[in-house]
Amino acid sequence: MVTMKDVARAAGVSVYTVSAALSGAAPVSAELRERVNAAVQRLGYEGNSVARGLRQGTSSLIGLIVSDVTNPFFTEVVDCIQTLARQSGYSVLLGISGHDVAREAELLRLMRSHQAAGTILGPAGGNSDYDAGELATGRMKVVAIDNAFPALAVDCISLDNRKAAALAVTHLLDLGHTAIGMVAGLPRQHVARERLAGYRDTLRKHGHTVREELIASGNFRLEDGYAACRTLMQGKGAPTALFVANNLMLIGVMRALGDMGLRVPQDVSVCSIDDFPWATAFQPALTVVQQPIAAMSKAAFTTLVKRLGGDAGEATRQLFAPELIVRKSTAQRTR
Repeated sequence: MVTMKDVARAAGVSVYTVSAALSGAAPVSAELRERVNAAVQRLGYEGNSVARGLRQGTSSLIGLIVSDVTNPFFTEVVDCIQTLARQSGYSVLLGISGHDVAREAELLRLMRSHQAAGTILGPAGGNSDYDAGELATGRMKVVAIDNAFPALAVDCISLDNRKAAALAVTHLLDLGHTAIGMVAGLPRQHVARERLAGYRDTLRKHGHTVREELIASGNFRLEDGYAACRTLMQGKGAPTALFVANNLMLIGVMRALGDMGLRVPQDVSVCSIDDFPWATAFQPALTVVQQPIAAMSKAAFTTLVKRLGGDAGEATRQLFAPELIVRKSTAQRTR
């Protein structure tokens, strides 16, 4: 079995340097880290991060908990975090909560039992699902991403969701649409409430009444997005445009419109939050509000590493700016 001593010998460095490079416990130059990583790959070394953490009181294992890995947003978050962790000598233990707060709590306990030094968490719940300061207590450091809100009392990395909704709704209003329907997310989640608030605020700001019958919950899920779209488009005074609160629901919405024989954008314009690889493959290509996922993921990882390095400052909140990407699924109102 390959040992850390074997890696040190192959890399021409000390065992201490190998340990520091793999665990992040001490600064190591980029050149030495590359030599250590090359030796690890060449020899097939697999360190036991749990055992090492028990011996040293530190760990090179970090947790990552997301709500839905089938959602392209979270797929990219996972890919970014895994890449950053590997480059920095950390291993990642992935958990999927399925938007279930109880399952999320189980996964957090699992991360602690595996001696994870810290966890990046995409919270599944809302304010009422967490006790004050609950995530900030204990040995394991936690950084929240996406559905992150100050009441969690940990570092929060998120999109400016009200601004994202405002960009989408303003774009549709500028095209002459006044009957704008919204396929909203999970009502209990902060991110969904912020996007809904942005939708309401923008309509009022431009002098329009918010019609509650034009709002339907799609629960951030494809199938529910499909059902919500059919409900909106079959109701009285059907909207001429739809604002969809995430990409999975957008796929459901596009499928529902196709099944109903409605053309995009001729019959209804569609704009969503979240870009994803298939957005330009749809016919027509989809107008979206894009999140800077790579930058948000890097901020979450960098913040966690800073906390693991001993930074004990107050919890911070980083809001990232969205960007409107106009393609072919939105057009001037014709009816």
